[in-house]
Amino acid sequence: MDIADLTPELLPFLGQAAYFELGMFENLAQAIRLAPDLDSKEGLSAAAGRALAKHQGLVAEIRRRGGEPSEVMAPFAPALDDFRAKTMGADWRELLLSCYLAGGLLDDFFIRLSDGLPGDVGPRVAHLLGQGAGTDVLVKHLKAAIDGDPRLGSHLALWGRRLVGDTLLVARSAIPAAVPAAGASAPGEERIEPVFTELIAAHTRRMDGLGLTA
Repeated sequence: MDIADLTPELLPFLGQAAYFELGMFENLAQAIRLAPDLDSKEGLSAAAGRALAKHQGLVAEIRRRGGEPSEVMAPFAPALDDFRAKTMGADWRELLLSCYLAGGLLDDFFIRLSDGLPGDVGPRVAHLLGQGAGTDVLVKHLKAAIDGDPRLGSHLALWGRRLVGDTLLVARSAIPAAVPAAGASAPGEERIEPVFTELIAAHTRRMDGLGLTA
């Protein structure tokens, strides 16, 4: 499904993706702070390091094109800060699930959207975001928690279903053509929907892998 002509301008794309990855790093740093033991803290540091590396790679792309990273990211800060506040979770396990599900879904989305970027920047961004995210440790701790308390699985399943809605709103905001005028259908909506179907399918697989009902 070709959505290249719906890809935003290069610098706004890079700015939104870079600020999202910075937020993921901050969330994972918070998860490290809340972790119950040193082994958990050490394992989560790898995931935090990957998020920071993604952010730094995207910032390098911004600078390569003469942009000032803080200025390019600034327009996206309020909405993404609000997203983080809504999806932070009430405890460590909810935060881990947010990092795993929201991080995975939006990485998938930005990779998909990068197909329409000019020159060779698209493949570079896709490679950067597609590298291992260190999420195995998130799955490990979540599975251990769910196995230890069957009631927790139902609770986290509800949290996961809430996360997907908020995360897809962030994804839609990255496509200017996906924002319709009042009472009108969004331009390109028929081409966008299959992409979101793919994202939701990947989200469902992540949920299934944890034994949660999507």
